[in-house]
This record gives sequence, structure tokens and C-alpha cells, in this order.
Amino acid sequence: MNLPTAIRYKAYDKWTPEEIAHIKENMAKSPWHATYHLEPKMGLLNDPNGFSYFDGKFHLFYQNFPFAASHGLKQWVHTTSTDLVHFEETGVELKPDTPLDSHGAYSGSAYQVDDKLFLFYTGNVRDDNWVRTPLQIGAFMNKDGKIEKIKEVLIEPASDATEHFRDPQIFKHEGNFYAIVGAQNHNKQGFIKLYRALDNNVLTWEEIGNLDFAGTGSEYMIECPNLVFVNEQPVLLYSPQGLDKAELAYDNIYPNTYKICQALDTKTAKLIDPSPIFNLDYGFEAYATQAFNMPDGTAYAVSWIGLPDVDYPTDQYDYQGAMSLVKELTIKDGKLYQNPVSAMTSLRQSQEALSNKEKTDNTYELEILIPENSQAELLLFADQDGKGFTITFDTHKGEVVIDRSQVGQQYALEFGTSRSCPIPRQACKARIFIDKSIFEIFLNDGEQVLTGRIFPTAQQSGIQVKSGQITGTYYQLKG
Repeated sequence: MNLPTAIRYKAYDKWTPEEIAHIKENMAKSPWHATYHLEPKMGLLNDPNGFSYFDGKFHLFYQNFPFAASHGLKQWVHTTSTDLVHFEETGVELKPDTPLDSHGAYSGSAYQVDDKLFLFYTGNVRDDNWVRTPLQIGAFMNKDGKIEKIKEVLIEPASDATEHFRDPQIFKHEGNFYAIVGAQNHNKQGFIKLYRALDNNVLTWEEIGNLDFAGTGSEYMIECPNLVFVNEQPVLLYSPQGLDKAELAYDNIYPNTYKICQALDTKTAKLIDPSPIFNLDYGFEAYATQAFNMPDGTAYAVSWIGLPDVDYPTDQYDYQGAMSLVKELTIKDGKLYQNPVSAMTSLRQSQEALSNKEKTDNTYELEILIPENSQAELLLFADQDGKGFTITFDTHKGEVVIDRSQVGQQYALEFGTSRSCPIPRQACKARIFIDKSIFEIFLNDGEQVLTGRIFPTAQQSGIQVKSGQITGTYYQLKG
């Protein structure tokens, strides 16, 4: 939704109670609210921020413009969880209320430092001529949720970067704190900066250099870079805007990608032996994935189910965006696997053998199996005319195709209505989560993932096995 700049950057205290009440009333009218995915209480939800573990709980902030389904004056909204399934808002917010973040608290990360949670983020600052200065700044949050901002800039704008220099991710490696920041150089190419905390003090950072990950620079900006260690191997997650499609096949406006590496050389800012670039998700909507390592090394990741510069049907109800399920990351045979956390099974209320259903509440999970050397077609969000969201499995050819052209309110048509991903030529397992207007499909124990939105009518809620042999289980889920 495109709104005038004056509205998008209107100070929070200038919004009247009547305006806020109107937004909430309009949001309540939406037929597409998710039940077990995190959505904004008001306005726009986009990047996951500050995903971390602190004081015996998981912490996840989401970036938010609370007054419309639009990108504007951003804050962070704080949630906590004990099981990575149920996230509760705490009322704590990181607001854009100082000279260092006057035009938005942009994306960043978090890490426990002593007995507080250190929040590392980009302060978006604009002058009277609307010239942007990106500042990497920080804050500390104590166990009671009180946030105290650091008054000094931690990382000044890089001289070899344009105004597009943001999204610091802090991580610990071999006992020391490091950070990476996404950037664009003056030739309009994307790159990543690597920094080190001097004497392990998160208030003092020195530049090591530009991270060498065997990138080609075909993208014009790298957003939300993340280094996470999976089985002790560094995995670089990043969102390269404008990436040449000769380098990676993708259909979304911007891809979400990864590379698996063998080691990180912090002295030379080099990732050793990086893999080719891969799609992290083959669906319609997954972006800005953020991951972190638990003290025991377990790696968790979460994504924004949405994309920049795309309008969504929920915009008419003054909100947009959702968080994906939390996924545990593993590496097997040189591939990155993403699986929903085991606690997701706690949402199962009942189960039955998979069969055709004329009507569901679009809040369920499927576990299915398609035999090798076969073709099968599954229709979800189906109506009585045999139209819906089509998932075609071809275990002979080695491909899964999804098509949303025959279901729900259509949008983003310039980017196509179908997506495909490769699978091994063998029997295919799929775990599918449906949540009102969200689907997440995990193939072969998370070897491939397809995520996206469907905005169905009230009549589009059935399940049909259209062709082929598909066996499995239907689980009714609670919100």
C-alpha cells in the first residue's frame, strides 16, 4: 500500500485514539487471520529481528509499522516463547524515538551479554532534504523488558557503501563477538561487511573487511545477511536484491538464499569453500530469514512470510505480513534441511486418514506419501467446482509444482502464479501446514521448503486428491 510520506512518517504520538480504533476495527473484519502463525496486532509485520535465547525464554521481535499495511516509521515489537510455537507479545517495543533512529528502527539482531539482551540494529536517519544516513546502533534489554538505548553510534556508515548499509547480525565465533552488515557499494553491487568487537566489548567495533563468500556482485543490494553454524559449518543466509537469474533461477521479486561453507577465517574475512548459491525457499513468499545458535549449537530460523514492494489482499484491512513457523536447521549430504520444531505436534487435536473433504476450517496439517515413479495431484483450498490450490508431485520426473491461479484473491500476478522445485526421483514425503491464508510445505524431511499465501473465499476450504496415489494423515490443529 503506497501512502504519502507525511503519513508513513507521522510521529506515533500524533495518531489519535480515533484513528487507532478505526485501524483495529478494520483489521477485525479480515477473514484471513492466521491462528498459529504470528501476525501483527496492527499494521505491517515484516522482518524477524532479535531472534535469540535469553533468561530461559526465546525472544523474537518483528519489525512493524503499526498504522497501515505500508512501510513507514518502523519499530520492533517484542514477543517471547517457551516452545518456539506459541509467541506472546509482551508490550515491550523498541521505538524510533531518538536522534539515532529518528526515521525508523530498522532490522537487526540480539545476543545475551552478561545479564542483559543486547539489541543491535540500524537506525534510519534522514535530514531535511530526505537524505538517509544509516547508523548501526544498539540497546540493552533487562530481564524485566526495560530497554536502555546506547547513546553512541556503534558502527558508522561505511565509506565504500551507499546509504544502503543495514541489518547488523551479531554472532559469537571461537569466543569472540563478530557482526556482519548488508550493504551496497558505489557501483550499485551488493556486499557484506565483517566486524569484530574489540576485547569482546559490544560497544566497540572494528572493521575486518568485506566478507569473501565467492559472491558475483550481480545483485544491487544484500539485505539481512546471517551467519549461523550448522553442525559447526558456517551457513550464510541472505536476501540478494536484483540477483541475476542466470546465477540462480527464481521467480519472486527478490530471492531468499543460502550458501554452505566449510569454515570462517575471521582474520581475512573469508568463508572457506562456499557452496553454490541455493534457494532457501521455493514458494511465493519467504524473505529476510533470521537464524541463531543456541548455547548447545542447535540452529533455529524464522522467516517473514511476505516480500518487499508487493501489495497483498490484506492491505484493504490495514495489515500485512506473518512469521513462518520456526525451523530447526541441519545439514545432510551437503544440503541444508529445514524442519518445523518438534513442539509443533502439540497443536494436533485429532487425526484421521487422508481423504477428500468438502469443507475444513483451513487450519490443519497433512503428512503424506507419494510413491516413486508416479504422478499425483492434490487440491487444497478446494471449492465444489474442483478449483483450488494445486500441488503436483512427479516422482518420475523429480519435481513438485504448486499453482495458486485458481484460488482466492489474485495478486502479484507479474511474478507468476506457479512455482516448482526439484526433488529426488524416489518416493516423496510431504508435511503441509495450512493456516487460513498461509501454507508451508516441507518435502522429504525438510530437504526443500515452499512457503506462501492464499487468500481464499469462504467456499474454498476443501481437500481433494485429484489424481494419483497419495496416502497419509490429516491432523486438525488448534490455534
